[in-house]
Amino acid sequence: MAASQIFNFSAGPAILPPEVFERAASSVLELRSNAHARDGEGIGLSLLEISHRSKDFDAIHTGAIALVHEVLGIPDSCEVLLLQGGASLQFGMIPLNFAAAGRTACYVDTGSWSANAIKESKVVAETRGHETAVVASSKSSSYDHIPALPASLPEQACYLHVTSNNTIFGTEWESLPEVDTPVIVDASSNIGSRPMGLERATFGYAGAQKNLGPSGVTLVWYQREWVAAQPPQAGVPMILRYKTHADKGGLYNTPNTFGALVLKLMLEWVRDNGGVAGMATRNQAKADALYTLLDSSSLYTPLAKSGSRSRMNVVWRLGGAPSGQEDALTKRFVKEATAAGFSGLQGHRSAGGCRASIYNAFPLAGVTALCEFMQEFERKG
Repeated sequence: MAASQIFNFSAGPAILPPEVFERAASSVLELRSNAHARDGEGIGLSLLEISHRSKDFDAIHTGAIALVHEVLGIPDSCEVLLLQGGASLQFGMIPLNFAAAGRTACYVDTGSWSANAIKESKVVAETRGHETAVVASSKSSSYDHIPALPASLPEQACYLHVTSNNTIFGTEWESLPEVDTPVIVDASSNIGSRPMGLERATFGYAGAQKNLGPSGVTLVWYQREWVAAQPPQAGVPMILRYKTHADKGGLYNTPNTFGALVLKLMLEWVRDNGGVAGMATRNQAKADALYTLLDSSSLYTPLAKSGSRSRMNVVWRLGGAPSGQEDALTKRFVKEATAAGFSGLQGHRSAGGCRASIYNAFPLAGVTALCEFMQEFERKG
């Protein structure tokens, strides 16, 4: 690896393809008339200063939404919105809009982000009066696997919420659960990484900053008929109602115009590189290389159990260090890896150890170089 090259394994905001960086940067200097950074005449204005009501931004916004349907396979029966506030805002908006007294909001607890969603549901329940049920959890084993669902959900279940990929502990649902209850999925960290049955989700959302673009824009989609059939919930501020945003074509308030463009460029890049099926092949090769090394090593121990391992976030420990403790060996590994050009490998404080985040745009060459470094580090002892 060239001394000047840095491979960024950060969990997010994550890397983007070089061509997306270039096209987005060009649009910041001057947007082109057809909303493509490579084609068309310049309009004499930066993307950052055009009106969100202009025809130029409308082309970006509608183009991005069309690509969500085309590339990610979200059905045309779904409303698509580009909102703000990250996935964390959705944790509260979902029970505000869909949980009612006498009903049960069901959650699967697979790590920190699903736990945060559960907390928000319980906060809303203090005034709404619904039940919040954790129907499955892997907390007792330090979130090292995706737990099995119970044979049946509560009779009054209004939805089942799952987090499809868990960045901190490195676990991932193989596919969305097939249940009679409407499924809500937080797909922030693996959306677009492979075919995963997103069309089965009644409601889904994803922060863009892993596979879809920069931080600050959140993709939301939902089955229109299901949302329309929900009884109105009293006391929900206008801006926290999905109907408010849908009625205004996703432009109720000023959107993240830059984020919308980069999301559009990212989806074009995915489309032009084999779609989600092409991403699946690319991502499986990267994950296989790392897990093969981890499984054959006497120094590195993967956190996630086989069958639940994330293709996006590979988490491991060194030398048998207990979870949450950073021993001297781990610190030395991270220090030497950083000096060698591998950035962002420090594990999250909740899990300890190390973590390599290898989202769609991360190159196989970076994984290969990391594996070589890890083998040499183990050999030296």
